[in-house]
Amino acid sequence: MALHKYFCTFPQELISEPIISHTLGEKFGVVPNIRAASITDTMALVAVEIEGEEAAILASVNYLKSRGVRIEEIKDQVGR
Repeated sequence: MALHKYFCTFPQELISEPIISHTLGEKFGVVPNIRAASITDTMALVAVEIEGEEAAILASVNYLKSRGVRIEEIKDQVGR
């Protein structure tokens, strides 16, 4: 099992959809863990960890991108 961390920016039209909490687990079999979020009426900023098989994580990230979510991977600064 792998674990990747991402910073996601959701457009206004996706704010009310449970994309992270429901869709990613249901559709891709990954375990998302929302670590922080800031949500307004027009935008949502979410820091999320996604755990699962590498291919499933990549597929879930590609799905989010295809829906219009901007994704930035958070890299740990270990050893720096």
